Amino acid sequence: MAEPVVAVVGAGPAGLRATQVLVEAGLCPLLIDEGHRAGGQVYRRPPPGAERPASDLYGFEAGRAQTLHDLADALAPRIAYRPGTMVWSIAKREPAGFALDCLGPQGHGRIAADRLVLATGAMDRALPFPGWTLPGVFTLGAAQIALKAQGIAIGRRVALVGAGPLLPLVAHQYAKAGATPVVVLDVTPVWAKVRAAPRLAAMPATLAKGVWYMLAGALRGQPVRAGVRAIAVEGTSRVEALAWEDARGRRHRVPCDAVAASFGLRSEAQAADLAGCRFVFEPVTRQWQPERSPEGRSSHPLVYLAGDGSGIGGADVAELQGERTALTVLTDLGRTRDAAREARLDRLLARQAGFRAALEAAYPYPHHLVETIADDEIVCRCEGITAGALRRAATERDAHEMNRLKALTRAGMGRCQGRVCGHAAAEILARTLTVPVETVGRLRGQAPIKPIPLREPV
Repeated sequence: MAEPVVAVVGAGPAGLRATQVLVEAGLCPLLIDEGHRAGGQVYRRPPPGAERPASDLYGFEAGRAQTLHDLADALAPRIAYRPGTMVWSIAKREPAGFALDCLGPQGHGRIAADRLVLATGAMDRALPFPGWTLPGVFTLGAAQIALKAQGIAIGRRVALVGAGPLLPLVAHQYAKAGATPVVVLDVTPVWAKVRAAPRLAAMPATLAKGVWYMLAGALRGQPVRAGVRAIAVEGTSRVEALAWEDARGRRHRVPCDAVAASFGLRSEAQAADLAGCRFVFEPVTRQWQPERSPEGRSSHPLVYLAGDGSGIGGADVAELQGERTALTVLTDLGRTRDAAREARLDRLLARQAGFRAALEAAYPYPHHLVETIADDEIVCRCEGITAGALRRAATERDAHEMNRLKALTRAGMGRCQGRVCGHAAAEILARTLTVPVETVGRLRGQAPIKPIPLREPV
């Protein structure tokens, strides 16, 4: 009997570790990744010939990044590897399994798989603010991609804004690249970090890395402000300055030529939706995620989950989950179970879960930014839909649920399919209706997950 085809979608830390375990067991998994070189977002690799010192790109994680890059290179000849390939649709295949519609270097194609390991990662969570649609405004993740994959900075004088531990890291990376972070604005309060410090100290090495990035920035004279209450990008045809209001209500302004802003991360879960996975609401990060057991199983018996695509945990958690999930796949395939290895991974993941909870407490959700979104602020950039249009649909057209809001306003119907605007739209709808955000539901996943050409280029 032929070995089952196990497709791993995503070649970041979770996908690579899952693939490694499957290969060690004698399988030849199919690894599909949108990136042209494996590594994922956090360990994204520059194109050949454009490499920079790993310490500049990955900071304290340079050694780990190199280890994963070497692993990817070693695995490539032992697997069915599809780099530069996007899974844009997933359909059930009879009598069991899946058909994956893909777009890669050779054009469109359909791939059959018996089981799926989805390690699809995360993307920046965006919130609208004045000027956020100006040319020169990026997310923190996009600023990293420019630096790592293209060897360029988004500007010379860059203002950074965020609500998460990615903020000081990007500031450090940009300073090492020769750009000038003119200001680093944390929209979460200082007291939250102080309160969470004892729990963060449970993993002292990880905490020390974050503290070091902040201290290094301070020694460079990099202005850092916490508890920022309002932000606004100024400019006509592109970014010219960033204004903000501090915790005491005082206004400030700094000239800059680019802004990078993100307010946490959100799981990339559209593939899990199309594969038939059940979703649950995660109240701390305020997002819907595919249901995942500690062993890596989803609600679908042939779909497994690992990494940030099923809950934000970071790169270390992603590696552990990738390994743990692959062991579950092997168990379900009838292979001998390694109970000791599973128990060790479960202990490490439990410890990481405690640290992650403390990290979320240190960087709480910035409710104040949502509450101040003006009616004329564009929320859905693809379709040009404003916050006022969303509010009117809720109060005048009985839009009490996200998919009805989408049908009435076209919010989420554009190129991003709601991946950028969906979260903010849900928060605005819930606040307009004065109901918990989970009660307005979520946008259903639709194929194509991401934009594809209607015809292949000639």
